[in-house]
Amino acid sequence: MFHGDDGPSHNKVSSVLLSWYASNKRVLPWRDPQGLPTDPYRVWISEIMLQQTTVPTVRGYFERFISRWPSVQDLAKASLDDVLHEWQGLGYYSRAKNLHKCAVMIVEAFDGTFQTAEKDFLSLPGVGPYTAAAIQSIAFNSPSTVVDGNVERVIARLFSLKTPLPQAKAEIHKLAGHIRSEEEPSNYAQALMDLGSSVCTPKAPKCVICPLEKFCSAKKHNPESFPIRQKKKEKPTRRGIFYFIQDDKGRVLLEKRPLSGGLFSGLMALPSEGWDTTDDDPVTRLKIKNIKPLPEKVRHVFTHFSLIAEVRYAESTIAEGVWVFPEALSNYALPTLMKKIFKLTLPETVE
Repeated sequence: MFHGDDGPSHNKVSSVLLSWYASNKRVLPWRDPQGLPTDPYRVWISEIMLQQTTVPTVRGYFERFISRWPSVQDLAKASLDDVLHEWQGLGYYSRAKNLHKCAVMIVEAFDGTFQTAEKDFLSLPGVGPYTAAAIQSIAFNSPSTVVDGNVERVIARLFSLKTPLPQAKAEIHKLAGHIRSEEEPSNYAQALMDLGSSVCTPKAPKCVICPLEKFCSAKKHNPESFPIRQKKKEKPTRRGIFYFIQDDKGRVLLEKRPLSGGLFSGLMALPSEGWDTTDDDPVTRLKIKNIKPLPEKVRHVFTHFSLIAEVRYAESTIAEGVWVFPEALSNYALPTLMKKIFKLTLPETVE
């Protein structure tokens, strides 16, 4: 049984895992095909995109993003609106805003060079300990402890951790550091993530083909029961009203959400009220009239709450905002919620 210093040495575990990885690694667009340390820019972009998002979803976004902005200098020169537009559909838009802000800082403060000191990465907006460690390890082959959701699961099962998440995070990080490879940290970090993604999966883990099966404590129990998690609180439900306003030319009224923070910050959206904790009154502000509610409602789930969106056709004579022809809506950075509403109100125009 593998229990820290009482079990096999970390060298034995890392050797077995690296041997497995040599013939089982995933082919991903942000990885070097020869298994060499990867361009830190590509690692950084991929790791930010992969936060709260799956690999199949990220793959296409990453390829388009890198094709459009192949270097950090290119990204720093881009407009935030263009970056947000390219990001639409990935959600968690603060990631895109921090990405753009980071690119500008790297160019201005570090002469466009990714620094090898972890403290420098941690000084950048949107970069936490995991992202900094991933760049250090994967891009610079530095022995940093990289722990994502896949790694948490592998470690929790290897050691049959009884401490539930999220309290177990510090313990998992310590144990992951104990078994990491000092000789091939880049490949090792990616090997552990690949193992969690393809073998040590949340449901129906493939224990019989797992290279670490002989070290795993959870195999004597129910592997699926690890990691133990605290029961999540039920998300509260909010209701909001979204006004679909067209002029006599058929153009739709959009407004740019404030950049000061909050939901959909910096994105284009329909005028709305009652759901985002602001006290905006668009009916008065835009002199909205002839309001007709749609019987259908749009449901959307955010990180901390669920939303029931009531859509209402309306008219306005106010010129403020941006009037957009339906066929041109795809030119703007629209949150997924807006796309759901447009699929209801403009089914023939919006994909």
